[in-house]
Amino acid sequence: MNIGKLIEGRTSADIISIDVDRPVRDAVGLLAAKRIGALPVMAGGSVVGIFSERDVIYRLAEEGQSCLDKPVGQVMTSPAITANRETAILDALALMTKRRIRHLPVVEGSAMCGFISIGDLVKARLDEIQHEAEAMREYIRTA
Repeated sequence: MNIGKLIEGRTSADIISIDVDRPVRDAVGLLAAKRIGALPVMAGGSVVGIFSERDVIYRLAEEGQSCLDKPVGQVMTSPAITANRETAILDALALMTKRRIRHLPVVEGSAMCGFISIGDLVKARLDEIQHEAEAMREYIRTA
């Protein structure tokens, strides 16, 4: 299975993102309000980075609360590591594990068409394994 199948039915309007120039304080508020761990950071309609809980923690530890007034663009992780619709689920999992990240923007050209978490990928893989196991049980039952 690939990421395109995983994000089927989702629209880009469903993606919660933040503009590169917004203050970190706003991004933190959005993470808390939506109960999410990361946001794609946008500039001119393109993904330019990822802002995550880790970014906040590292900056707070280094700079204190003054970092909350900085633009997200100064605090985000950049460049964003991305995937596309054709990326296989296992390849995306391997990439996320290797790079030690938990979120991937899905892009078509320069436009973002999805945003997935490692949890989305693990669930999809478990569903796939369960389906294969059910097919195997049915095959054995009818053999």
